[in-house]
Amino acid sequence: MGLTALVRRVGRTRWFARIGRATSGIDRRLHKASRGRLSVLGRPTLPHLVLTTTGRTSGQPREAVLLYAVDGDGWVLIGSNWGQERHPAWSGNLLADPRATVTVAGRTTPVVATLADVDERARLLPALLRVWPGYADYADRTDRELRVFRLAPA
Repeated sequence: MGLTALVRRVGRTRWFARIGRATSGIDRRLHKASRGRLSVLGRPTLPHLVLTTTGRTSGQPREAVLLYAVDGDGWVLIGSNWGQERHPAWSGNLLADPRATVTVAGRTTPVVATLADVDERARLLPALLRVWPGYADYADRTDRELRVFRLAPA
């Protein structure tokens, strides 16, 4: 079993989610310092990007390193927050101001985010689950519906 398959498998567990939450700040700094070449797990083997939103309260730039799926010329994100009861801050920031940037492989692109409606969510969710099957487990751990966003180049 390769590293990506192993990470996808253990990524469904509660203990992995706890580790992910605890190391997200470190991962973000490591990702930024290495220009996307390194993560807490070593060389990233899953598609990841840096999403920069505007803080809905502070007005300051906020960064999150997230897995994504591709949809045409855009990117698809899910606000899993590791299956916690609250939505991740970045998703609330996108609802307040859908303008953001994504950085993939060192290239930054301005984007506009759209919260997926029921039909679009049904279309986009399988691609996200192919990237990270654990999203299904995270959804089962919470009563909230995980927000799915499509980010289109601005």
